[in-house]
Amino acid sequence: MVRNQAKNSDTIGGLARAAGVGVETVRYYQRRGLLQEPARPPGEIRRYGPEEMKRLRFIRSAQAAGFTLNEIKELLDLDASDDRARARELARARVAALDARIEELREARDALASLATACAGGGSGPCPILSAFERR
Repeated sequence: MVRNQAKNSDTIGGLARAAGVGVETVRYYQRRGLLQEPARPPGEIRRYGPEEMKRLRFIRSAQAAGFTLNEIKELLDLDASDDRARARELARARVAALDARIEELREARDALASLATACAGGGSGPCPILSAFERR
């Protein structure tokens, strides 16, 4: 490998550190087909460049948005085929799922706030918070 190419690339450990993940995470993404494993030149180690870092960051950002690895794989494949309609459909489905989860969290928050208020009111017997969780 030419020296200046090595300066613009990194080992799997360096790639993982830079992305804030473990080496095993990178390998897992490779096994799942989300991230390509670069060729290994004879007598040298594999080197990862800016494209792999960009893709790894995309995967992590998509996961943070709630996409599954299967959906992320599909998004990556759609990017190559320029199928915007399907990408839009996946994004809308994710937004709907997030909206549903937000509503669930709001309901849980409101219920817990009510229990905390009831608990602060004093009275005899166990705290309403403890009683509510025992019933579940």
